[in-house]
Amino acid sequence: MSNWRLPEYFSDVLPRQAAVIERLRRDCLDTAQRYGYELVMPPMLEFVDSLLSGTGQDLDLQTFKLSDPVSGRALGLRADITPQAARIDAHLLNREGATRVCYCGSVVRTRPEGVHASREPLQLGAELYGHAGLEADLEVQQLAIDCLKLAGIDRAALDLADNRIVRGVLAGLLLGPQEMEALLDAIASKDAGELRLLTRACSADQRAAILVLPELYGDADVLAEARRVLPAHALIHRALDDLQRLAAHHAGQGTQVQIDLADMRGYRYHSGAIFSLYAPGYANAVARGGRYDEVGASFGRPRAATGFSMDLREVAALAPTSVARRAIRADWSDAPGLAAAVADLRSRGEIVVQLPVSAAPEADQFDRELVQVDGAWLVRRLG
Repeated sequence: MSNWRLPEYFSDVLPRQAAVIERLRRDCLDTAQRYGYELVMPPMLEFVDSLLSGTGQDLDLQTFKLSDPVSGRALGLRADITPQAARIDAHLLNREGATRVCYCGSVVRTRPEGVHASREPLQLGAELYGHAGLEADLEVQQLAIDCLKLAGIDRAALDLADNRIVRGVLAGLLLGPQEMEALLDAIASKDAGELRLLTRACSADQRAAILVLPELYGDADVLAEARRVLPAHALIHRALDDLQRLAAHHAGQGTQVQIDLADMRGYRYHSGAIFSLYAPGYANAVARGGRYDEVGASFGRPRAATGFSMDLREVAALAPTSVARRAIRADWSDAPGLAAAVADLRSRGEIVVQLPVSAAPEADQFDRELVQVDGAWLVRRLG
């Protein structure tokens, strides 16, 4: 095997795409800052116990682990920055009231989350702690939509769900861990045949509610149908009320809204409304988020929490191709005044590349040159 090859699902980012990603990173973090979010930079490595606190088995399976030669304890390469942000809120900032943080950094995963996904996403996200109201959910959803607009995704479709509905439907169901896992998988995959098999021992009413869950997918009218066919459980109705308000708000902003009451993403992690954003013509969600109020409990400080994240590499690949900025060519020499002229141009945001007089430039690299005319340094257009 060639020693320059990379592991599967890892890749280099070359200059033009790197420029798009970096522009998006700056623009998205600036946008989050205008919402009041403060930038945090957690480390790539943490003790596994801290890194996986409250996140469940899924993140454990995605985390690379190694031994720390200093402490002798198990370390993990982060596979998600969200738990780190929760730790920072609980133990380092430790503020009362609402706290907003944003971040952007690489995460590393043991396996890709899709056929064309990277095992090293560049995760950008924002988290809002300390406010349990729907206002917080609306804010992070709108911030995610605004970040996608910066990538030219102006008509993102919003999918809404709430795991409390499934919890309400399954309330009181006595199943072993394996049977429950199989049932949850069948709901998530909308496997009607498997669901009929797994619910044979359920009461007629509970079985009917479980079997109808995968069919509750579509526009906001699904919520009215859900009120009609699902049990009159307080948890279910609170979730439906929240989804109704979220859907009405975004529809009023011109966003296409879909409901999927069988969405099981983060079932053991999320505690309220969850959402996914889709770009037109692209199958995978480009941003995901939701409420996860229980995560702070594992750090000794239960806090209301909601947030979102996206892979900037993936989002940047959907952005319109930008035209590379062309540079000013200047000679490498000790000519009087040249260094000052180059420094002045760079301070004004120009790209100035110095080359030996005989060097051949890359095609289309330059559209101007810095030349000396009557003792003064001037920029002259090439050609």
